Amino acid sequence: MNIAILLPYKEEYSPKYAGAVSIHVSNLLKYSKFKKSTVVFGNTNKKKFLSGNFKNIKVNSSILFSNNKKYLEKFVELNSKYNPDIVEIHNRPSYVNIIKNNLKSKIILYFHNNPLTISGSRSKSDRIKLLDECEFIFFNSNWTQNQFFKDINSENYKSKFGVCFQSTKKIKINIKKKENIISFVGKLNSAKGYDIFGQAVIKILNEFPNWKSVVVGDEPREKLFFLHKNLKIYNFKENSFVLNLLKKTSIFVACSRWEEPFGRSSLEASSLACATIITNKGGLSETTRHPIIINKLDANILYNQIKKLIKNSKLRRKFQILNYKSFFLTHEFVSNIIDKVRTNILENLQIKKFNISNNSKLKIIHVTNFNQRYFGRLQYNTGIRLNNGLIRLGHNVISLSDRDIINYSKSFKDPTGSKYLNNLISETIHNFKPDLLILGHADKISNETLLEAKSKYKHLTIAQWFLDPLSRKGPDYQKNKIRILDKIKSMDATFTTTDPESLDFKINNSFFIPNPCDKSLDNLKNFNHEPKNDIFYAISHGVHRGVLRSGKIDERETFIRNLRKKCKNIKFDTYGMFGKQPIWGQSFLKELSNSKMGLNLSRGKPIKYYSSDRIAQLMGNGLLTFIDQKTCYGDFFNNDEMIFYKNLEDLTEKIHKFKKDDKLRKKIAKKGNTKYHKYFNSELVAKYIILKSMGLKTNFYWES
Repeated sequence: MNIAILLPYKEEYSPKYAGAVSIHVSNLLKYSKFKKSTVVFGNTNKKKFLSGNFKNIKVNSSILFSNNKKYLEKFVELNSKYNPDIVEIHNRPSYVNIIKNNLKSKIILYFHNNPLTISGSRSKSDRIKLLDECEFIFFNSNWTQNQFFKDINSENYKSKFGVCFQSTKKIKINIKKKENIISFVGKLNSAKGYDIFGQAVIKILNEFPNWKSVVVGDEPREKLFFLHKNLKIYNFKENSFVLNLLKKTSIFVACSRWEEPFGRSSLEASSLACATIITNKGGLSETTRHPIIINKLDANILYNQIKKLIKNSKLRRKFQILNYKSFFLTHEFVSNIIDKVRTNILENLQIKKFNISNNSKLKIIHVTNFNQRYFGRLQYNTGIRLNNGLIRLGHNVISLSDRDIINYSKSFKDPTGSKYLNNLISETIHNFKPDLLILGHADKISNETLLEAKSKYKHLTIAQWFLDPLSRKGPDYQKNKIRILDKIKSMDATFTTTDPESLDFKINNSFFIPNPCDKSLDNLKNFNHEPKNDIFYAISHGVHRGVLRSGKIDERETFIRNLRKKCKNIKFDTYGMFGKQPIWGQSFLKELSNSKMGLNLSRGKPIKYYSSDRIAQLMGNGLLTFIDQKTCYGDFFNNDEMIFYKNLEDLTEKIHKFKKDDKLRKKIAKKGNTKYHKYFNSELVAKYIILKSMGLKTNFYWES
């Protein structure tokens, strides 16, 4: 199992300049049970790193191009070959969508700042999208978490988020050896309250000469100068320097003016037995169980509080002991919180992979249109073929015909039947507890229904297959694009009968599948007979009515008309055009058996690998099949298995050739039929859908 941690682009992972996020990540990894299988990715020009498992993504800075974009592109490139099981993104919600679109990994997102101020999580819609896309979201404090859910009902997502505080190592401290030091660590600006601290501490040092103050930090954009012989100011120092300072410190001040998401310095100060003074801003109060809170940021109020602790040593000692004894946010404790979430995600992945790799039989719900309401007229569709394949593989399959369910369940309260359908899906998942839910053109099932199911049942994998054309130059382009992308957030995998890489839009985790043939449906073996017709071609205008739509015509009819003019001595058997009604069911098979050759011509301009399901019926039943070479089916079949044509003239010439050479026609048709049944059968395609959906390695004939 592999985990990739992605730091923000400008987050330094070097000891000398490490930020809070880098310190957090490097410290927790030392105590994680996944430390050997985790790689931290970041960008730095330094030569020393906080840990040995760091991978430096070098990006040449540019004012013309987005450095963040180049950084992400290189991260994706580095991880695309082996796809880590989990990608953990720190403080950059804007990275999530890009990672989700390019890697198959589960995503954990960490917020170290107010989500409402970070690009990618400012709006309510941004944050809901993150909840959908991430497997889990960690917040560095309850305050940060509350900011994220300010206008969202967190109850709907309670299994997807939690608090992961920053941490530090608990060290043995001799409180009696504490020195008279007042410390301040952080940016030396007014947002951190350094102006107030400076005024108060100068007054204290003047009044108590046996005390001194040590400040660690810098701020090039805001200059606040405070001078005193007992005030020592250091520029940015390594975390080890700060920890050594806090071991000696008696009083620590974190008087932020802004809403601190958490506050690493006050956490470390409390763990090292400092009496800790804070303002009640953001998540500062969550850094220690016994803070001294000043409710109004005022130099005199802060001065009086420090003076009170100096003069009353018993009170000072009381807070030091309370902070030290109550400290619990150790590296071990917080690392265990994260590892529990990682373990849960990885166990779910392992369970899925175990079920398949050990040939266990899965519980599958397959939802598509089985056309039960048409009394067997449409029994030869792809949904039935795939269903046969799933069952022959030995899986426990519940087959639900969504269009029939909708048709039968319409009512006055539910005019479309979709409410009943979605409730039926939810209840069936609840009772059956499937490993895999497969959808085929199940448009009326809502994304909300699927997301809720995935949230409740962590072992559930969801996939969809889609047969309709998706080319911009094909029919119903916008409609089909919307349909296939509608539930993409819920999908672990999507399968299309078009090469996904050839589309002009991105489908996450998508794969090509051929139109499957089925041995129980496609068994005519026309090459063994002497059919009376030469060319079979049928289109299915009016699928649901069963009759031609008046006035309906497309470019295929024009192509066939021109082809027939050039092939005067060829016997065509065509349906669904020229006033001849389409045929269905057993009538379709009867007429198909009467032809030697078949034309596989789909709607729209040819695009790589797309074909209607007619190709399975032609090749599967042993007709010599002609197909446009621009479909690239030459990647799968040779010239002695399938006939490829360049244009109308080339097709005309080849039809005449095989009309004359019956022996060669039979030989090619038989060889093509054998290959189609061997490599493109319903069991193999069904198995491929299962394996790819589960994220397992595959090696199928049609994979490039």
